[in-house]
Amino acid sequence: MTYFKDYNNTVDTLKQLGANHYQIKTTTTGDLWEIDLEKNTMFPLMHINPVNAVAGTHEMTLNFQIFIMDLVFPDQSNEQEVLSDCLQICNDLIGTFKNGESLLLSNQGVNALPKYFTEGDITIEPFTERFDSAVTGWVFTLPVIIENEYNTCIAPQATTDAIH
Repeated sequence: MTYFKDYNNTVDTLKQLGANHYQIKTTTTGDLWEIDLEKNTMFPLMHINPVNAVAGTHEMTLNFQIFIMDLVFPDQSNEQEVLSDCLQICNDLIGTFKNGESLLLSNQGVNALPKYFTEGDITIEPFTERFDSAVTGWVFTLPVIIENEYNTCIAPQATTDAIH
């Protein structure tokens, strides 16, 4: 049992944030090409795309591309409104990681003090017609910092007195 957060905890937390947000109707994860844009998908859509993990001294930074998108009318008359709404959702998610009480509360329990962190500026980029002419939205990379003690005592490997 680990008291530190890991990749599974982080993805599950991101998915739960999407499910809890009143405006987001669908949350998906996986490769960029797995974004489901079928007519039966409910929008706005949040898609979580893992990018990489950076091993630091006492932490690991998990980088995720977060896509927030919604449908636009065929004549694109609501594109500005869709961009505005999706940008506000991005702001809500970033704010939750920067100083959200909900992430602190999700860490309550026995020895469950370590939590998620993020730092630095986050660039949010708009897109139109990136996947399909019917969706517009924003994408940003969210660096989620989790504590990591790199404990080799619990690694699933044989131990020896000396390695030659």
